[in-house]
Amino acid sequence: MKQSELFRENAENCAQLAEGAASEPLFNRYKRMEAAWLALAKEQDWLDGEVAPTRIAIANGRARAKLS
Repeated sequence: MKQSELFRENAENCAQLAEGAASEPLFNRYKRMEAAWLALAKEQDWLDGEVAPTRIAIANGRARAKLS
């Protein structure tokens, strides 16, 4: 299994934990953890050469000039 897939599984686990959270602060913490795992997965995809750098920048909400 690829590293990015493991990161996405961790993100999914955090999403499930958020759904069962007993308080809003705990829910928010799990959602932040989910977002962090997804960001790591995207970065790992880029490091593995599976995603172009411009797609990562756009996915993260930052517009950059195309790197070519």
